[in-house]
Amino acid sequence: MNYKDEHLVVLDADGTTINAFDAIDKTFTHHSMDLGDLVRFQKRHNIFKYLGGLKEFPVNLRQQINNKKRKALINTLTEVYREEGELYAGIAGMIDKLIAAPCVRVGVVSRNITDDAHTTLQQVFRRNGVDPDAFDFFIHLPLKEEKTARFRSIRRDFNINPARAYACGDEKKDFIAAAGTGMHPFMVSYGFESFERLEKKIGVPSELISNDPDQLRKRLLHALYIDDDKSDTSDPVSEEEHLEMILTL
Repeated sequence: MNYKDEHLVVLDADGTTINAFDAIDKTFTHHSMDLGDLVRFQKRHNIFKYLGGLKEFPVNLRQQINNKKRKALINTLTEVYREEGELYAGIAGMIDKLIAAPCVRVGVVSRNITDDAHTTLQQVFRRNGVDPDAFDFFIHLPLKEEKTARFRSIRRDFNINPARAYACGDEKKDFIAAAGTGMHPFMVSYGFESFERLEKKIGVPSELISNDPDQLRKRLLHALYIDDDKSDTSDPVSEEEHLEMILTL
């Protein structure tokens, strides 16, 4: 097959690019619930992440026991995301570099649970300085739809070699979808799953796991041969310093 001479990057939203834990924690606090700290949150399995540990379980369960209360939670979560949701440090700059790269197709695939999630996520990115309209794709999936088939269709639509396709995520389903479609997984342990759970419980090789957003940024940009120059955030170099640098080469 004649693939295009391009790379593909599929970004996850919650827990990979967006600090979902802080948004959920603020939502729980608003409803007089306790989510616990990030370390304990990451140790819980699936639905129990939102019900808390033994200490928090009774109160949290009462707040989520019927549809009306769950709807109120989602409404608050939506407001928190849209008004306060933050990208992890350095992620906006990383995304801007990916978008600007001439031979990189980049976009978002998310199963976010807020109201009108597509609009919610776009507002989060836009408020954090990333133009969501600049992505090559921006897809919200229903909770019942797995990512694997969608990853495959995106890659095929852009006609990109699987060996030049990358997927970034923080959960088991992200890893399975990447591996299942021949993409290289860039997994992170600062989102919904800890390093230990990713490696020991899910079976992700430790070499594929980034412990913080800065490590993800460095690894991904290096893999794509994109200059990771951060001089725009450093102090300017004077003419004397610049001349001295040239003379020492």
